[in-house]
Amino acid sequence: MRKLIYILSVVLLFGCVSAKAQNYKTHKVQSGETIEQIAAKYSVTKSQIYALNPDARKEVKVNSVLIIPNGKAVQTTPTLTEVKTLDGFKTHKVKRKETLYSLSKKYNVEQEEIKKHNPDLYSNNLRKGDKIKIPLYKVTNTVVEAKLATKSYTVKPKEGKWRIAYQYGITVQELEDLNPDMSAVLQPGEIINVPNLEVEEVKTIDEKYSYYTVLKSEGFYRLKLKTGLEQEQLEQLNPELLTTGLKEGMVLKIPFDANVRAKNEGLGITLAGEKLYTSDLTTRNLDTQTKHVAIMLPFKLSKVNADSVYDAKKLIKTDPYVSTSLDFYSGVKIAIDSLATLGVNLKVDVYDTENRESKVVTLLQSNNFDDVDVVIGPVMPKLFNTAAATLKSRKIPLVSPITKTVDLQENVFQSRPDESLLKDKLLNYFQTDSTSHFIIVSDMKNKATADALKVSFPKAAMVKSRKVSKTGADAYYVFDQDMVNVLKPGKNIVFLETENAGFVSNVSSILNSKIKPNMSVVLTTTDKNNAFEDDEVRSTHLSNLGFTYASINKSFSEDENNSFAKRYKAIYNESPNTYAVRGFDLTMDVVLRLVTSEDIYTSVNETPITSYVENKFAYKKKLFGGYYNNTVYIVKYQDLKIVEVKN
Repeated sequence: MRKLIYILSVVLLFGCVSAKAQNYKTHKVQSGETIEQIAAKYSVTKSQIYALNPDARKEVKVNSVLIIPNGKAVQTTPTLTEVKTLDGFKTHKVKRKETLYSLSKKYNVEQEEIKKHNPDLYSNNLRKGDKIKIPLYKVTNTVVEAKLATKSYTVKPKEGKWRIAYQYGITVQELEDLNPDMSAVLQPGEIINVPNLEVEEVKTIDEKYSYYTVLKSEGFYRLKLKTGLEQEQLEQLNPELLTTGLKEGMVLKIPFDANVRAKNEGLGITLAGEKLYTSDLTTRNLDTQTKHVAIMLPFKLSKVNADSVYDAKKLIKTDPYVSTSLDFYSGVKIAIDSLATLGVNLKVDVYDTENRESKVVTLLQSNNFDDVDVVIGPVMPKLFNTAAATLKSRKIPLVSPITKTVDLQENVFQSRPDESLLKDKLLNYFQTDSTSHFIIVSDMKNKATADALKVSFPKAAMVKSRKVSKTGADAYYVFDQDMVNVLKPGKNIVFLETENAGFVSNVSSILNSKIKPNMSVVLTTTDKNNAFEDDEVRSTHLSNLGFTYASINKSFSEDENNSFAKRYKAIYNESPNTYAVRGFDLTMDVVLRLVTSEDIYTSVNETPITSYVENKFAYKKKLFGGYYNNTVYIVKYQDLKIVEVKN
């Protein structure tokens, strides 16, 4: 069967030859020839020949015919080439049964050459009695000097294999085939072989993009999951895909992605299965020129009675937007002070949007935003989208501070990671574990989530919550024996999918009682909701189970030597909440990006990822839109604290 399939593939391959203007040629192996010599002759690599001729890996037989990709055939020895020069015409009167083909053979010229000098033949057939011009050529022999298939290349600093492979239009494997003794990690000054291309044929690396190396058996569907790009978009960025298709090891240009850049460069720490590196912008040279920052938040000052402390307190307590804005701005204030101590000069304008679109429009019309370097806010999506659209023509960037969803226009930076990213990162993290036993526990409401998890973890055991016998309603509990039946010695990873606090308490209590010297249990969920924080759920159980989940931010510990937390408590006499920390982190990141790069747009490429007290930022550009934060944390309960998972 394998032989039949192989023969069929060769037939199909040759079928493609005629359809694609000779994309392949054949070579008859001569006595003493090696694959290396044949590859050099046709300016291809061994792996390209092996891909089309699998049997050649075992043995290259004399007189066997190899299929060769139609690359740029490069001669390794000088050759004689005929050069034809037009030397006049001969008039020929067409006779009966004569055709263009017979005339081309008679006069040793191409049919197209006859038609070129007799334009009527493009639209009319040759007829008896027609008088046509036959071109006559003077033939001379010219020596064509040899051109080597490869040339030497000196590796530059910070240059990896993928960069060189992309520039010379080959895969990483093909580059390695050309250099059998090449080191695993290229060193500056190392001399290697590359295809002998003309200067204009060598592609350049555009630092505004990332470059992804295609993995084995990776198709366009898998690439879409990883990059978010459709096949048509990838082909638009990489036109060679239209002729070559996807190949293992080929390097594709994609919109900038911090994670892909870090993987290619082999830098930094590991987080959730991905290579990342974090930049500390405070260690760089900071631009001392004054930066203009505008902050737009819904303080609703018009509703505050300045003479009544009671009314002010009531507004803060009853209006969540006001309360959130004040918390956020308290962190912003400390960030501004911290930046001043670093030598950063800022002009900061604070605007009260009153949480009204008309107010935002008025603020933008009545104030000069021409020299503003960045705007933080507004908070509400509708207001933010209005401000972004108004300032788009002036390319003024707007950073969305806490909103989940906004229109990703070209000047927009969505700093809050998308909720879908949490699930993706968590699954990616656990899918790297090939030794643990997986269990999926869910209630009736979350059956669809459990079924989807079963697809990702096909060997996982499934446990459903019990039902009320009389009504069939969800009882939100399982029995001890339900869990005993699926737990195994060794490490067990249990997904618990529910929004019911009683069910969380029930399952975590049973699992906690089953921990033994020969058995460990890790509790996790794709949706860490309020049920896991309910008073009914014991924190000691979650801690014992190493409860692991994906989170937009990590919680700093009061025990840590955190200068921001200490400063905040000294000023406000309380610990900062999540919004205050985010105000600090976001302001520090935005301003430090401004003073370490030409602008915030450039900083996305120059500084792929940053991390602060509780938040980190790794912006990725949408192909035809703005920028979104593409990184989250994997955290777990440990010793009654929430800590970041370090891989």
